[in-house]
Amino acid sequence: MIKYLISKNGFQETKEYSDDVWVNVIKPNRKEIGVLEHEFGVPASFLNDIEDNEERPRIELEDDWRMIIIRVPVKIQKEGDFFETVPLGILSSGEKFITICHYHVEMIDDLIYFSRRKSFGRKNANDLILHLMLSSSVWFMKYLKRLNAEINNAEMQLQRSVRNEELLEMMRIERTLIHFVTSLRSNELLLQKFKLILPRTGKPFDEDLLEDVEIEVQQARTTASVYSDILTGMMDAFAAIISNNVNVIMKRLTSFSIVLMFPTLVASYFGMNLEKTSEIWTAEFFIVIAASVMISALGVMFFRRKNWL
Repeated sequence: MIKYLISKNGFQETKEYSDDVWVNVIKPNRKEIGVLEHEFGVPASFLNDIEDNEERPRIELEDDWRMIIIRVPVKIQKEGDFFETVPLGILSSGEKFITICHYHVEMIDDLIYFSRRKSFGRKNANDLILHLMLSSSVWFMKYLKRLNAEINNAEMQLQRSVRNEELLEMMRIERTLIHFVTSLRSNELLLQKFKLILPRTGKPFDEDLLEDVEIEVQQARTTASVYSDILTGMMDAFAAIISNNVNVIMKRLTSFSIVLMFPTLVASYFGMNLEKTSEIWTAEFFIVIAASVMISALGVMFFRRKNWL
């Protein structure tokens, strides 16, 4: 889907294309990719790179195009909320400005709504790139807060019972946090390169906005790293608890087996020697039963003293 957005008291959708509009392309089909390549002159190699979900952030210059790829967070509906990071392509050439993403990302809709609320004036390419980076970092923080709530919920569930479902949930969150940390580090390196390029573009840019972007990216990266470290420590702690619980269970089962072994041993030894013709209920039989019970009781007392029962 291709949308044309013009900056008039915020970004407003328009049906006509001009060089001063923002061309926002979300989940393009083959026909729309052909339009980008043939009508707008977007390099085919860049369009192919954007389709790769594992593409890393970078800046390139080709045929008067300045091409940037950043990683942005998305929410994918599977079983509950599932978060991933995907590449967002940003192209600028003169007054042309194009963004391309093969996923629906909430951050772009939020940026458009924010621009209308704040009545943005006309934005040049440099400032619009910085706004996209800032919005990306803000949404990383929003998703990190949701992940932190999921971590707390999974921890409470694990305290009640250790099941595979809770452990798998923790593993999913850990994998998501690793993706977040890696993407934010790459975005931070990209921002440093972009910061060096900005003075050489010859176009103005908002220095306060650049400072805000740096702060938000660093804060998001630090928060993701802290959550990841906490979750890793929590997983290690629960692994130790599970191992300890297994040891306790094995001790109890071993103790029960030994206690039950005493009467079995006594009965096996004397069983063939107590029967007198067809009469079993003799005094010797009750003496052996009493001895078996006494030995078992002594075994129970011994294992309870050892805290095995």
